[in-house]
Amino acid sequence: MGKGRIDGVLVVDKEEGITSYDVIRKVKRYLRGVKIGYLGTLDPLATGVLPLLIGEGTKLAPFLENGQKVYDATIRLGVTTDTQDKDGRVIREEDLSRWDLTPERIEEVLGEFRGRIKQIPPMFSSKKYRGRPLYKLARRGIEVEREPKEVEIYELELRDVKLPFVRVYLRCSKGTYARTLAHDIGERLGCGGHLFALRRLSNGPFTEKEAMGLDEVVELASRGRLKEAII
Repeated sequence: MGKGRIDGVLVVDKEEGITSYDVIRKVKRYLRGVKIGYLGTLDPLATGVLPLLIGEGTKLAPFLENGQKVYDATIRLGVTTDTQDKDGRVIREEDLSRWDLTPERIEEVLGEFRGRIKQIPPMFSSKKYRGRPLYKLARRGIEVEREPKEVEIYELELRDVKLPFVRVYLRCSKGTYARTLAHDIGERLGCGGHLFALRRLSNGPFTEKEAMGLDEVVELASRGRLKEAII
């Protein structure tokens, strides 16, 4: 590591409403010419642990990218959207009184999603189809067939039920779409649903304890002290 260089991992606590790449753009203002990547995309609605790999730290990606992810997720039942989260267009609404949504029934359905499961990647995702991101096709109203992908749900615990909201604790493998899981749980319950809120509690070895808010990161960077936050 050369004098004055910054290499390593910076764990950011991403706020809601910005993309993962927005975080990189803000940090890059203070690290011009330095390569920066991140581990595990967080959608705009999601908050929490977003590890940035900086400089020589980018070489750690192959050793860290397969780490398990842990989330605190809130599902809203009775409303289905085209993006499978609250930012999408509503395509179906249901009267929840028509469905069995007792905690016991919800727990029964959650049990069906534990272990190895297959998910169909959402159209509004960065996964590519013939070289083009699916979300670009989705924005043009084009839907294509997607191959189901196997992921693993290590833990899926019911934390709270205050209809229309259901809160769960999720520990899963790389590549798991939390919003697709929320959508599929809603479909299995019959009433439909979408991901209303998501907070990543950990990503591989990195947890909330190491994470810094983006404003705090920018403050350190503007004072030339960003090295203090590097792991």
